[in-house]
Amino acid sequence: MDEYTFDDVSVVMGTYNEEAAIATVLEDIEAVTDGRAEVVCVDGSSDRTPEIAREHGARVVRQEPQGYGVAVKEAVLTPDRPVVVTTDCDDTYPMEQLPQFLDAINAGYDVVSGDRLYWGAEAMPDMNRWGNRAFAALASLLMGQLVHDTTTGMRAYRRDLLHDIEWTENTGLSAELLIRPLMRGYDVREVPIEYDERAGETKLDPIAGGAAIAKSIVKVCLEERRRPD
Repeated sequence: MDEYTFDDVSVVMGTYNEEAAIATVLEDIEAVTDGRAEVVCVDGSSDRTPEIAREHGARVVRQEPQGYGVAVKEAVLTPDRPVVVTTDCDDTYPMEQLPQFLDAINAGYDVVSGDRLYWGAEAMPDMNRWGNRAFAALASLLMGQLVHDTTTGMRAYRRDLLHDIEWTENTGLSAELLIRPLMRGYDVREVPIEYDERAGETKLDPIAGGAAIAKSIVKVCLEERRRPD
């Protein structure tokens, strides 16, 4: 099995009006990877986010705003490098743990998923934290296997897996990106991560967004259970 380095890694994200945080995220990625990881931003911003991203060496793919999942799906399918890491552009995720994620991929895992809830996620609004726990409980029940954080934005994937599975969800894409690999028998590991308070304003309505995520979890789990072996 190949031993991957940061020269084999693309860090990808969907970006939308995140000029308050994007520079910090990109600087953290550059520092941790010695500038060796490729960064891809799929962007529909009306502010300076794409300009700031380009100034920091990121590849920017412009896209009309169509929702979180549409942007992230484009982001994960764009790179040619064999390891793809997703993160958010709001400075909530610990880029210093990227080496740990890469180590787990090199150990044979197909997906390495950051578990924000393991340490309590105290920086997360209460409604979001309890909602994320409910999503994990729902997915665990429907899958018949335990998962702790279905909606985290920080994961590492083998690129081939991302192209072998058809992704269908938008708001619920984060959950889908974990559920389908798990239910198809890929090797998945959850890794505890710290979660920080976001920089800038959130774009997700907690009620409408939460309902959409729950609907996606049910839909995806049922589709996978009905999928022929």
